[in-house]
Amino acid sequence: MIELFAPIAEACTIEVPPANRLPIALVGAGAIVDLAHLPAYRKGGLEVVGITDLDRARAEDVASRHDIGRVYADLDELLADERVAVIDIAVPAAAQPEIVRRALESGRHVLGQKPFAPTSGIAAELAREATARGVVLAVNQQLRFDEGIAAAHEMMRLGWLGEVTSLSISVDIWTEWTLWPWMLTLAELEVWNHSIHYHDVVRWFLGEPDSIYASAGRTPGQAPSGETRTATTYTFPGGARALVHAHHENRWGDQRAEFRLEGSGGAVRGTLGLLYDYPRGRPDTLEVNSTIVGTDGWVPYPVTSRWLPDAFLGPMASLLEAAAGGRPPRTSADDNVRTLCVVEAIYRSIRSGRAQAPTEIYQRSQE
Repeated sequence: MIELFAPIAEACTIEVPPANRLPIALVGAGAIVDLAHLPAYRKGGLEVVGITDLDRARAEDVASRHDIGRVYADLDELLADERVAVIDIAVPAAAQPEIVRRALESGRHVLGQKPFAPTSGIAAELAREATARGVVLAVNQQLRFDEGIAAAHEMMRLGWLGEVTSLSISVDIWTEWTLWPWMLTLAELEVWNHSIHYHDVVRWFLGEPDSIYASAGRTPGQAPSGETRTATTYTFPGGARALVHAHHENRWGDQRAEFRLEGSGGAVRGTLGLLYDYPRGRPDTLEVNSTIVGTDGWVPYPVTSRWLPDAFLGPMASLLEAAAGGRPPRTSADDNVRTLCVVEAIYRSIRSGRAQAPTEIYQRSQE
């Protein structure tokens, strides 16, 4: 099986050729930057020339521990630094559009945090502006680069599973929402800030859905104001189906985070190791059973990297490849507009109790 898995492992490898490496500056010095962005960039050999945050002391602390040479007083000072070619923005969605616009106006390539805008309409405007200015705008939907997910996608792409019929993602965990105090008062919480990753992956595997139906809820005594439990079902042209279930109030110690992709000639199943002990996590697992390539039952694929921090190199590497004249980013802003339309369809379904069509929302976002 080593020979069979070799092209899968090669497709999942994330590297940045020296010729593609451009100086990066960060807007935001929160925990995800500290734990994921910066360790991933160091591992990838990327240069981070500076960082800024509304909390200057926080930015200085992060900079000192990651050997970043400059802490900017504000965005103006960052934009005045001619060394900066790429701006990585890691702040909440409501604050991103103005920062993205100014970065694009300055001619810099931009990587936005997910979600990179509070509405699909604003996201579409930003994507069009990036295109008009000839710069690259991508979104940090890094789950597409997690090795277990990426390997499953490559097996599907190579035809190991035949005609794909279903994808399910089930997450039943405890999430300590107080780690992000600004999230506690959000009326719409879980999908925008967590399972947007899973919904983005559903699109990556299965394309654009015909319809989406979703429900959501809370648990007694939970800290956040918004929903912490969601269940979403998808229908696709041709008959494929998807299910995303997320529950963040599991207090009983039996956490799990699983996914399963099935087709007419095979299936893959796996776990998202990060969610079993966040943020330390554990390696993902992945197994494949294919009559097409003849695995003779379930066979484990050797996952060697992790969602955090390893997958965080992926969106930046993909952006840098595009900036060097290569293919568009895997998580381009243009593509991500459709993920935001899916998220909006989910919340519309939750509020209305009826199925929604993301394509209709997408069409309106382009007007």
